[in-house]
Order: sequence, then C-alpha cells, then structure tokens
Amino acid sequence: EHVDLCLLDIMMPEMDGYHVLQELRKTSNIPVMILSAKDADSEKILGLNLGADDYLAKPFSSMELLARVGALVRRYTEYHEPVMQSNQEIILKDVVVDKATSRVSKDGEEIILTNIEYSILLLLLEHPNKIFSIQNIYESVWNEEYDYLMNSTVMVHIKNLRKKLGDDVKHPKYIKNIWGRGYCLAN
Repeated sequence: EHVDLCLLDIMMPEMDGYHVLQELRKTSNIPVMILSAKDADSEKILGLNLGADDYLAKPFSSMELLARVGALVRRYTEYHEPVMQSNQEIILKDVVVDKATSRVSKDGEEIILTNIEYSILLLLLEHPNKIFSIQNIYESVWNEEYDYLMNSTVMVHIKNLRKKLGDDVKHPKYIKNIWGRGYCLAN
C-alpha cells in the first residue's frame, strides 16, 4: 500500500512518536508531519532533528494543516529527487540502491538487475538533473566508443530496467524518455 504522508503524534501509548519516527526513518523517506500539544522549541527541534519534515503545535486551524500537508506532499511527489542516505545508499521514491552491495530493492523487495541495468540506474541516480543521450549512456556504462548500431542495445537494457522497476513508459515514475534527447530521472 502506498503512503503519501505520515501525521504523527508525540504522546502515544506504548511507543512515543519520537521512537516511531526513528523506526520509520530506518526504512522510509516519506514526509512526516508531527502534530503535538507539546509546543516548546526544544520539542520542535528534537522532532525535526530526528527526521520530521514539519512540526505543527496544537491548537491549529484545519486550513493551516491542509496547506502544510499539501505542500509536503507536493514537495515529495513533484520535486522529489534521489536522496543520499549515506555514501553507500541512494533512495529514489520507493527504490533503494545500496552501492556497497550493488543491491537494489523496491518497497523492501530485492530486484535482480544485470550489471548493465544496475550501471544505467546508478548513472541516472548519481546525476538526477542530467539528460543522458544514448551515446552518453553507452560510453559511460560500456566504457567503449559509441557506434550508432548500439542504439537498440541501450534501449533494450532501459526497457528491461523499467520493466523490473515496474515503471510505466506513458507515465514514468523512475526513468523518463525526453524525445530526441535521451533519458533522465522522472521527477
């Protein structure tokens, strides 16, 4: 099930919101907004430092809550770029690439990629705002001089990569084709 945003209270039974947030951040990068009666600056700072994206102290107006939720969801879905969790891990939406082990997972499930598919994905993730022509991709991934006969080879690998990621060509979530120019991350 897809979750767009987490609204989190701090004062909950059994496990407080700060611990929930710490556990959530181990596996997810979704936006988190804390709603709490605790309005001290130290509480807000703690929540934000633990990984919350916003903190709204009670009482608040429903209009302000809706506006903040809309802004967080928009920022996460429309402007979302890959996030480097560490030098070894890159997260793009629900896909995690662990550079240390060369493993790729989506929603926690491992995706088996060929070396070429992995290299293409990593190339795009490490340059999120760049459009790569087929020639750029070929020369970067294969480390060979480009020949126009290689166009179909590159396109087949990208097609297979998209299929394994569950990407829709008409409405791409991960890899976008910029007609006449090449490929880039879909943001």
